Amino acid sequence: MPLVPRFCSQCGAALVESVVDERTREVCPACSTVFYRNPLPVAAALALNEKREVLLVKRRHPPLPGRWCLPMGFAELGETIAEAALRELHEEAGIDGRIIRLLDVHSYNSDFYGDLLIVTFEVEKIGGTEAAGDDAEETSYFSIEGLPQLAFPANQRAVEACRESYREEWAIRDSFETLRAEGTAEMLSDALVGVIRDHAGEIADRWLTEVQSNPTTPSYRHADPVELQRNAVRALSQFSQWLRGDSAEEEIRTFYRAIGAQRRADSFGLHEVLSSLMLLRKQVWMHARQHGLWRRALEVYRVLELDRRLVLFFDRAMYHTAKGYEEAA
Repeated sequence: MPLVPRFCSQCGAALVESVVDERTREVCPACSTVFYRNPLPVAAALALNEKREVLLVKRRHPPLPGRWCLPMGFAELGETIAEAALRELHEEAGIDGRIIRLLDVHSYNSDFYGDLLIVTFEVEKIGGTEAAGDDAEETSYFSIEGLPQLAFPANQRAVEACRESYREEWAIRDSFETLRAEGTAEMLSDALVGVIRDHAGEIADRWLTEVQSNPTTPSYRHADPVELQRNAVRALSQFSQWLRGDSAEEEIRTFYRAIGAQRRADSFGLHEVLSSLMLLRKQVWMHARQHGLWRRALEVYRVLELDRRLVLFFDRAMYHTAKGYEEAA
C-alpha cells in the first residue's frame, strides 16, 4: 500500500483529515499546513532497434517481480522527465540514449505505489552495452510483434503507439524488400537504370523547368536552380541505385529527411515539396516512354511493374521528406 503521511513535516503534530478545495486532505491542526498528494511521475524509455525489436528488462523487485517491462523509474528532483527516462535506461539496461519523441502519457493506479503518471519516450541507442542493472534480473530485445506480457498497461500503450507511428513506413519498407526478392533480370526497371545513367542531367533539367513554372510549386521559382538541379540528379542516382539493389534504406532516409528539413527552413510549403517529387516521378516516366522502353501492347505487364516500382520509390521519398520537414519544427 502507498504510504500516507501521519505527522506534519513542518512541526511534527499529528495530521487530521479536512476538506480543502472540495477534497479530503491531510491537514496539520497546529500550523495549518496542507499536505497535497499528487501522482508520482514515472519516466519510461522505449528503445527500438533496426530489427523492430523492443528492449525490455525483467523486474527484480516488487511490484510484479519476474515480469518484463520497459526500462522505467521515478523522476528525481532536479531533472526533467526526459532526463529521468534516459537515466533509467542507462541504470536498468546499460545503454545511453537520445530522446526521439514523446510516445504516451498514462495515469495508472498502483496498489503498491498509489497514483502514478507514466510518461514514455521513444529513444535511440547512441552508446553503451545492454546489461541488467541492480533493479533488473536480465535485459533482452523482443520483436515488437511478439512481446511477452508486460508488467504495466502503460508499457503496452506505448508499444502500440510506437507500432502505429511506424505502420506506413514499415509497410513501404516491406514492399521494397518484397520487390527486391521478386526481382529478375528481365524487369523493365532494369532497362530504366541505363536510361537514368545516360540521361540524368536531361531529366533533371526538364524537371527544373517544370518545377519553376508549375502552379503547385511557386516557391521553387525563387530557389537556387543550381542546388535544385544538383539535388534532382542525386535523387535520380539514388533511384537508379535502388533499382539495382545497391541503395541502402538508411541512405534514402537520410537524404530525403534532410531535403524536407531544408525546405522547411526555406519556408517552402509541404504541399510544394511533395508536388516537386511527383513532378520528378512524372519526368522519369515520360523519359522512359520517350526512349522506347516499351513499344507493344504485350509489354503492358512490364510497364505495370515499372509503374509500381516508380510509385513505391517516390512514395518512400515523399514520406521521408515529409518526416524531415515535420521534425525540423
